[in-house]
Amino acid sequence: MDTSVLLPVEAEQIIQGLTPFSVKEVGSMRWLRQHEYIEKLNMQAILSASSMRDEFVKELLVLHGKIPVLVHEMILTELWKHKIFPIFCQLQDFNPKSTFNLYMVIYHEATIINLLETIMFHKDSCDAADDSVVDLVDYCHRKLTLLAGKSNKGSATTQDQPNPAGKSVVFSWEELQSQSAALELDISLKALSVLRHITDHTDSISVINRMLCTHNVPCLLVHLINCCPWSRCGEGEVEKYLNGKWEKIPVEDRVKMTKLDGQVWISLYNLLLREDCQRKYDFNSFNKSQLLKLRGFLTEVLIDQLPNLMELQRFLAHLAVTDPEPPKKELILEQIPEMWNRHVRENSGKWKAIAKYQVKETFNVSESDLRLQAQSLARTYNLDVMESLLPEKPKCGFCGKEATKRCSRCQGVWYCQRECQVKHWPKHKKACELMVNSFQMTQRDQHDNS
Repeated sequence: MDTSVLLPVEAEQIIQGLTPFSVKEVGSMRWLRQHEYIEKLNMQAILSASSMRDEFVKELLVLHGKIPVLVHEMILTELWKHKIFPIFCQLQDFNPKSTFNLYMVIYHEATIINLLETIMFHKDSCDAADDSVVDLVDYCHRKLTLLAGKSNKGSATTQDQPNPAGKSVVFSWEELQSQSAALELDISLKALSVLRHITDHTDSISVINRMLCTHNVPCLLVHLINCCPWSRCGEGEVEKYLNGKWEKIPVEDRVKMTKLDGQVWISLYNLLLREDCQRKYDFNSFNKSQLLKLRGFLTEVLIDQLPNLMELQRFLAHLAVTDPEPPKKELILEQIPEMWNRHVRENSGKWKAIAKYQVKETFNVSESDLRLQAQSLARTYNLDVMESLLPEKPKCGFCGKEATKRCSRCQGVWYCQRECQVKHWPKHKKACELMVNSFQMTQRDQHDNS
């Protein structure tokens, strides 16, 4: 069954129309329409990459030079969350009927970093990003610094916050802030993957200088290996963040390297062993002492899983007994990031005015407009496409085995065989009827409005 989200001709039309917005335009109808388009591009890019088909989304983004637009829109959303969203949370008279549009803005950053993680795997994407790679490096550094800082405070992860007993909440800023915080972990870990792809492909002196000299990324990565924010322990259990969720790890699998572990180690390998990087990096006493901490993590078990780390182990052994000369000072015409700084400069002193404008014009949406937006997104997130994006096969709602059949009424629960469905029906019946009734009411509303 073909589960494509877009045809190549549709993707090309969307990509040609991608345009940068201003802070004031974030959340507008035009902006939301582009968010929906980027979501479709993201889903199609993942489908193409996972099924090893023609990655036409990546090719078209490179061909039309639109990767810098994606980077710009991601940084713009990050800036909106940093400057505008806190003002909304403080406004006493802002009580929107729905937080749907606000959540779409918050979620937009996660959509773009996910798309960039997929396409930046290829060198031509990194080349096509051009000067925006410097901005992307700064973005990744901000996210990883935030991740490391939360780990130090013991709050790298966020838990679902239950509703206070006896309190029916239609709208809650705390809930929206909690959703935003929950997304931050996933965004930061995607940024780690993007940074690794940049270290794989970049030849730019400015980008290398930014990573090594301006941000000292090697020491930041050492800290991440030491605190390991994608792993947590409690009551004798070990959980790791895999495929977007926390999973309990059996004792025999706890020494296995995860994808995130691999991203950090490969990034360090690239930054420390490449000849052009070694010439740029200052192996002073502090940096040297931090890097030598890695020797305690380079066990035989780890090296067996990623044999290239043997070279890194030898490099560190040599570094321990030598004092490399400081890098030679050279005259460099360096590119500097300008996306974040430009928006901050242009909107300095205007943040409250922009927030008040958006309260009145952008996020004061009528119920009919909300319904139309929900219907449009429902078409984007159709069931067949979403199932093909799942990292794991569906599980039977009764016995937990791999399932291939679905409840024909609600389409929401899977089963491995009819016997399991029959046994599960007494428990599933009430939920099934609620979902079917809800769907039928939505269909009637759509029919009445049309």
